[in-house]
Amino acid sequence: MSDYPHLLSPLDLGFTTLRNRVLMGSMHLGLEEAPDGFDRMAAFYAERARGGVGLIVTGGIAPNAEGRPWAEGASMTTLEEAEQHRVITEAVHREGAKVVMQILHFGRYATHPQLVAPSAIQAPICPFVPRELNSRQVEQTIDDFVSAAELALEAGYDGVEIMGSEGYLINEFLACRTNQRTDGWGGDFRRRMRFPIEIVRRTRERLGMRFIISFRLSLLDLVPGGSTIEETLELAKELEAAGASIITTGIGWHESRVPTIATPVPRAAFAGVTARLKNSISIPVVASNRINTPEVAEALLSAGSADMVSLARPLLADPEFVVKSARGRADRINTCIACNQACIDHTLSGRITSCLVNPRACHETLLQVTVPPRRRRIAVVGSGPAGMAFSAFAARRGHAVTLYDSAPTIGGQFEIARRIPGKAEFAETLRYFSTELADSDVQVRLATTATARGLTDEGFDDIVVATGIVPRTPNIDGIDHPTVLSYLDVLSGGRPVGRRVAILGAGGIGFDVAEYITHDHSSSNEDLAAFYGKWGIDTQYSGDGGLTEPVPPSTDRIVHLLQRKTTKVGAGLGVTTGWIHRAELTQRGVNMISGVNYRRIDDDGLHIIVNGAHRTLEVDTVIVCAGQDSRRDLYDELVALGANPHLIGGADGAAELDAKRAIRQGVELAATI
Repeated sequence: MSDYPHLLSPLDLGFTTLRNRVLMGSMHLGLEEAPDGFDRMAAFYAERARGGVGLIVTGGIAPNAEGRPWAEGASMTTLEEAEQHRVITEAVHREGAKVVMQILHFGRYATHPQLVAPSAIQAPICPFVPRELNSRQVEQTIDDFVSAAELALEAGYDGVEIMGSEGYLINEFLACRTNQRTDGWGGDFRRRMRFPIEIVRRTRERLGMRFIISFRLSLLDLVPGGSTIEETLELAKELEAAGASIITTGIGWHESRVPTIATPVPRAAFAGVTARLKNSISIPVVASNRINTPEVAEALLSAGSADMVSLARPLLADPEFVVKSARGRADRINTCIACNQACIDHTLSGRITSCLVNPRACHETLLQVTVPPRRRRIAVVGSGPAGMAFSAFAARRGHAVTLYDSAPTIGGQFEIARRIPGKAEFAETLRYFSTELADSDVQVRLATTATARGLTDEGFDDIVVATGIVPRTPNIDGIDHPTVLSYLDVLSGGRPVGRRVAILGAGGIGFDVAEYITHDHSSSNEDLAAFYGKWGIDTQYSGDGGLTEPVPPSTDRIVHLLQRKTTKVGAGLGVTTGWIHRAELTQRGVNMISGVNYRRIDDDGLHIIVNGAHRTLEVDTVIVCAGQDSRRDLYDELVALGANPHLIGGADGAAELDAKRAIRQGVELAATI
């Protein structure tokens, strides 16, 4: 008997059957425009199909030139473009899954000067003002959507997903925030929703009844002037009548100031509004956002909140999510931790999408799991992200690996990071690696200090040094004062922190420490009511955009977050998560100061100079988060003994809890030995 009977059961669409209830949600991979990108996408999607996914949705493809994300963005406008996609559809079909192409018109979110929108209203996250479509151009755009769907069929796709969510063009027609037209495509909601309904209706007429038409519907816009839940449910009914096969759900516009997919968002946070949609229509409804384990997915389906679940980033993290669930090995799933660092952050910065916990994602043809010419005995010192990743991948290829760490548990910097409020998901990565190391027969020797002489005497073929970092101590008068603590003292040492605190350093660790010491640790990371209240999400979804007045959390501590740089505090944080961290700390009254010159620390507090003015911060505790230095003693000793060790992770280059680089280095090295 399966542990997940609902998740693994087939779904009958009437004219075709999906083998289970797992839909791979759309993600732009960056491969769409890359050299050899279609062959690489074929390998990427085929691996997920082989892993058991029922239905795959590709990254968004524009229906015309104006709808492209940027000037060179991918489009589906010619038979030649359609032919490029055939390698993808054939690869997916060989593995037994179905695949649909998402048609995505960027509207006013496009980053090229030819962008268009229902009204000439600039998006706050875009440098260009869009040109307003006239009535003839609206009709032409509808025809372009239909033509793109027809070309998708020619390319071998089983259907299309029409992207009507996240603030893109179709969503812009729906909301009065962005649609101020007075013709037949604007005004009241009945006229504003004509655009998506006509796209679906004409696509169904052109492509017939045996073609999947999924519509991605914005359930909650989470912006002022967005649609109400009543309008959204009305639209869903009309889309069903127009011929939609499935409704997939989207939450929040890209310009929304409410987090929807990052780690601080509770799992399945938006299941309640998805259930309202399911109760309003009869075609299948797909739940999305922060569904990252089979247990969460099964609970949603068994409760009747949805008919399918959309897993996008979780299938970046582990392409075998479904087959591992079916085999009763959910403990071996490499769980998505919703960090965004290698997926969405890469997409928005024009880089190839990947995954922090699985750097093979989108690099399957470059980082292959091959059998080595000779099985080698390899010692790895340090069980942080780099050491764990190398050991697991090298053992998977067939090498004999022994992993040493002086600590009693594996994890290194990840063991610290998981303690931060909102980063509890990091514990999933530690669980995954613990299981993977055990199943791969890696010899793990914890609470063991490896020495250079001992390692060379053992006669290992290769020695990998992943010894990590040590906190840097800045040269400040009074740095040894009793009020001074390091971030390790606070996060892992449990040292008491006073009511008035100065944090030296406002990088990722400084923000984490500020979050940690101002957080109400009596509340759970899964506290949905607290999350909704803090970010102003209307639990009744009655207002426009699903918003209400936020109720910020309080803290008894007075905290100053300081940095030497004159740039904005937190400027170096993640593209899609930095604003969340800044907003969290602003809600709690954390005082963020840049351009600080540290003078001294004494019984009166921390003496600083800001903009030429001398100040004394009367604080009880000073927490040092001033960076790290690589721990290379063992590496240097090995080199002195004539060994040729490999150096990865923080030992190679110290950075702010940079697990993305550490894990990638570990996997890349393991793929070549």
